[in-house]
Amino acid sequence: MGKQTTNVVLVGPMGSGKTSVGRRLACVLKRDFFDSDFEIVARTGVAIDHIFDVEGEEGFRKRETKMLQDLCEISNIVIATGGGIVIKEENRALLKRDSFVVYLSSSIEQLVKRTANSKARPLLEQSSNREKT
Repeated sequence: MGKQTTNVVLVGPMGSGKTSVGRRLACVLKRDFFDSDFEIVARTGVAIDHIFDVEGEEGFRKRETKMLQDLCEISNIVIATGGGIVIKEENRALLKRDSFVVYLSSSIEQLVKRTANSKARPLLEQSSNREKT
């Protein structure tokens, strides 16, 4: 994994278990854990779906990039990212710089099952096809 200050960053589709795995991994590694979506909510004081409603996906992605930049300034942590974090080249470059990135995958059936009752996933709420999203 390289230097001891390298962050472990979990990426993957919505519902792949990044937050659950991240919490466990941080415990095992004795590192602090951060979830980028939770941090955005804590910083703004509003839910992710509200940000999508007011600022759209583009506004949310800008906030997501800023949060990733801030989290990458902290050393030796575990970060669970939002499912779309890798969409922006800027974010991918940031992740490559100082992080050990782990991609969590799951079957489409499992992802649909895990997100079926979620109300806190604005991209799913806007989509007419959950499997495609």
